[in-house]
Amino acid sequence: MTLIPQPAGRAENPDRSVLLDEYLGLLPYPPYPVQEEALLAWFGDDQGVLVCAPTGTGKTAIAQAALYEALRTNTRAYYTTPLIALTDQKFHELRETVVAWGFPADSVGLVTGNRRVNPDAPILIVVAEILLNRLLHPETSTLEGVGAVVMDEFHNFADPERGIVWELSLAHLPKNVRLLLLSATVGNALEFLNWLDRCHGRKLEFVEGRERKVPLSFHYVADEFLPDQLSHMAKGEGEQRKTPALVFCFNRDQCWSVAEVLKGQDLLPAGVRSELLAALEAEELKRGAGPRLATLLRRGIGVHHAGLLPRYRRLVESLFERKLLAVAVCTETLAAGINLPARSVILTSLAKGPASGQKLIDASSAQQIFGRAGRPQFDDKGFVYCMAHEDDVRLTRWKRLFEAIPEDTKDPMLLRKRKDLKRKKPEKSEKYLYWTEPQFLQLQQAAPARLYSKGPLPWRLLAYLLELSPEVNKIRSVIRKRLLDSPRIKAGELQLDRMLLALHKGGYVKLEPAPPEPQPGVPEPAAGAKAEGGLVVPPETATATDKLPRLLAFRGVNPMLADWLCPLLVKADDTERLQLLEGLMEVPGNLAWAVRVPEGMPPGPLQREYLDPELVKKGLIASVSVETGDEEDEPDDGDRRRRERPPTLADRARMLFEAQHPEVGEAPMRGVWAAGEILRGYSGDFEIFVKNRDLLRQEGVLFRHLLRLILLAGEFARVPPEGLDGTGQSDWRDWMRRLAIDLTGVCAKVDPQSTEQTTGVEKDPLLAEDVPPAVAKVLEMPKVDASAKPLAPIFGAGLGEELD
Repeated sequence: MTLIPQPAGRAENPDRSVLLDEYLGLLPYPPYPVQEEALLAWFGDDQGVLVCAPTGTGKTAIAQAALYEALRTNTRAYYTTPLIALTDQKFHELRETVVAWGFPADSVGLVTGNRRVNPDAPILIVVAEILLNRLLHPETSTLEGVGAVVMDEFHNFADPERGIVWELSLAHLPKNVRLLLLSATVGNALEFLNWLDRCHGRKLEFVEGRERKVPLSFHYVADEFLPDQLSHMAKGEGEQRKTPALVFCFNRDQCWSVAEVLKGQDLLPAGVRSELLAALEAEELKRGAGPRLATLLRRGIGVHHAGLLPRYRRLVESLFERKLLAVAVCTETLAAGINLPARSVILTSLAKGPASGQKLIDASSAQQIFGRAGRPQFDDKGFVYCMAHEDDVRLTRWKRLFEAIPEDTKDPMLLRKRKDLKRKKPEKSEKYLYWTEPQFLQLQQAAPARLYSKGPLPWRLLAYLLELSPEVNKIRSVIRKRLLDSPRIKAGELQLDRMLLALHKGGYVKLEPAPPEPQPGVPEPAAGAKAEGGLVVPPETATATDKLPRLLAFRGVNPMLADWLCPLLVKADDTERLQLLEGLMEVPGNLAWAVRVPEGMPPGPLQREYLDPELVKKGLIASVSVETGDEEDEPDDGDRRRRERPPTLADRARMLFEAQHPEVGEAPMRGVWAAGEILRGYSGDFEIFVKNRDLLRQEGVLFRHLLRLILLAGEFARVPPEGLDGTGQSDWRDWMRRLAIDLTGVCAKVDPQSTEQTTGVEKDPLLAEDVPPAVAKVLEMPKVDASAKPLAPIFGAGLGEELD
């Protein structure tokens, strides 16, 4: 390992007490109690520390102590985060920090599924899956020299989809590597620490902070509408102003409508507008939602949600951090993602969801939002405002006017006014869920969430573990050691049995003892499950076949479904292939309706010659002639909107898969035709497609869909269906590669930086004579060979990662 140049004047070979003194001297302010206690624990304990404290208590300074120690002792450290966006933010922050300490900026590197910057640096900022990959395959990704691992946002341990990654990382982390867990306040920290000691032999110190560095002041606004409230908050100078503020909404459309209402207010402090306008002059805001966003930004109002293109979100973040915006209207994902603190936060509602199924937000989400208020470097107090529903505000104002007139008045004018007011009393709607000030108080006082294991083993992770060892008991041990009660552990073992049986039936593993052969008319019991006639013997080994590595190629979709589709894609024409690839990726419902497969799309050879006959044979659809019906018998347009649409190609594929592989469970797949329409109907013009489909508010989600499809094409390129000859395999890869290149060209014109970060492509590959090397690096994926070791880089590329 290359030695890191040490700052001048620092002691050589310092012990931890010296390092503690050095680090305290580097802090720009005296540490407050929870920081001091955590730093003393970190520099005094050989195994590590769990720090539980609310947002805004300075956990970042605690985390950086472990990184400072690594640089001063010429060891290495990993800093893990749950989200790519947070990883990017920490990367840039830490590069600036280490320079301030006197170390080179290149002491910090970054590794995510699709991006590597200075990957040999002693300090690596990674998503959690990268660390797990290296722990599971140490022969290819050595942990030699690693002295510490910092796990930020550790409360994600309880995430139903990705929490298992944190669990396995804890289980496989070498005992000589010290551990620093940073979490929001949790309700069962001692139970968690006892479990960690009992099941994984790691005893951590516990430091808990309940008090924020910047205390919060909570206010329920019962008689003001949002524009008036913000106008009051923006008045005055310096400490009198309650801005900048984050205004939280619970859907993207509402973000835009709220921002539009606010743009008539004068919210910026004096002297800021000229600097803001100068900053906007340097930005290109002419595409998509850019012009609309630019109008709001000039008024000091930003919008931030997943429907915005990443480059527009980055601009809003930058302007807000520079205090050039008075307000950022955002969704709750900002509270759980990047660090963008404000002086105040405003909740426009405590109810979320569609009007027909609204529910109050959970306490954990609310407290994440509360925690964004108050900036330790600027504020001595943070402010949290909850706005009453507009109907309640109208009712409160009406009540004030109505009760101001005495009931026993004899004044004819007052009597007439009272009668008029009574007639105009505002009404509440039965279709809305209303909230109250006591409910707001309950969210403030709610007990912290508890850390428990959630969610099953993902298919891809199970395949990866079986690649490492065929011993089923090792995986059962993982499940039995999970932080769960006995019934849930038992349910997890039964789920594992079903998954192993599905892998066995699919030819991915060979179980020993083998499950009994199915008998005609008798349902198959899951391996290890009780069935009529006795107990099926649980398998002891699940030996990987040559097929199992295929599952490792698929990162963002169900690998069992994706691999099942491979031979079907050979039977499909180009249109059907693209439909099925798009259908594999989950699309939010509000976008899915706009990009659904048109009814008039004619069936291709896969549907006509294979899917429909198989579905008819299984009784899953009526005969094709009956199902399609006669166009002349179709109802008029009004009825057509209400009638059930015939299943799309993706629906048919899903139905057949679920019928053939019931052990796998539900397969998320739906008919989507977005990339296909952009490439074929709009000649790759993303902007015109978005405008014509009225998707300006969703263009960020659509853009992410295209980026994910590029990566998915690369994943399919590496696993040609079995049985194809050399020419067939070459044709398969060429088709997937061409799709990825075409989509990369579309995305590079929309947001070059995000496209480059995701695919390694900086400019439109269609303008070049050959495929750029960066594209080839992502897409040139040979067929997975089970005998070719190592397989490690495949897994850690990003199980469950988000693109933004």
